[in-house]
Amino acid sequence: MTREEEFTGLRPLLFAIAYRILGSVSEAEDAVQETWVRFQTSPTEPRSTKSYLSAVVTRIAIDVLRSARARRESYVGTWFPEPLVDDPYEDPERAAELADSVSMASLLLLERLSPLERAVFVLRDVFAFDFREVASAVGRSEDACRQLAVRARRHMAAGRPRFEADRREREELAGRFFDAIREGDIDGLQELLAADVQLVADSGGKAPQWGSGAFGGENVRRLLAAALPWLETVDITIEEHALNGQPGAIFRDRDGRVLNTWTLDIVDGRIQTIRTVLNPEKLAHVGPVADAWAVLQEATEARRRPR
Repeated sequence: MTREEEFTGLRPLLFAIAYRILGSVSEAEDAVQETWVRFQTSPTEPRSTKSYLSAVVTRIAIDVLRSARARRESYVGTWFPEPLVDDPYEDPERAAELADSVSMASLLLLERLSPLERAVFVLRDVFAFDFREVASAVGRSEDACRQLAVRARRHMAAGRPRFEADRREREELAGRFFDAIREGDIDGLQELLAADVQLVADSGGKAPQWGSGAFGGENVRRLLAAALPWLETVDITIEEHALNGQPGAIFRDRDGRVLNTWTLDIVDGRIQTIRTVLNPEKLAHVGPVADAWAVLQEATEARRRPR
């Protein structure tokens, strides 16, 4: 087997590791590409190509994360990970861990960890690498990695999100929610929302949004009620699609370009959190991106016209 063939077979795993460390599709893809460049030009013949490449992509991701954290601290408004449309890596034996680790809620918890804690947690707890491999990847002793793993687990356990256990029930409730939005059914929306539901948006200051968010069932209902007529005015379509392993949707303009994405956290049969990503820089990998400001202007002008 050639190096290119080995690398191609492991690319889904390498991307999955990098994305969970970085929370960015574009940065993860760049890390994977840099890993290939280093592998292609290295004279080393590793005993385990999987361990070797996983270590390389992890080190690259850690370096990128360290520089990215400063940028995220000055980010305008709420920061969310880039939405993941499809996770390319599959492992039936670890399907639950993989799905949980890629959710928006879990990725936001990972943001609280140091880069080393985050990398150790991803390699050990998500992908089940042994501590020898983890230590090699992050450049620390096995004992140090065990301590990093304990700290990371403690932080993750303290804020670990609860999701509806039955995937079919989650998808059915999400379908009812998006149907109610399409139909302008405010009462139908109300009964699907948890009392303490929150709707939070990430625009990065580069797309229009309704305030800084809404908190509580009545406030979220009012915000949605105000937004629905605008969506109808400019022929917005809602394409239901799992995002980050959770129920969600991609909102598109009349030409099919991406306006934003929504992901839903569902707990105890109700929608607990709605996260929407509007920052166009975080949507390019989903598809051609719409000019949200132009769409808003069109909607505003249309609603001013006499009827």
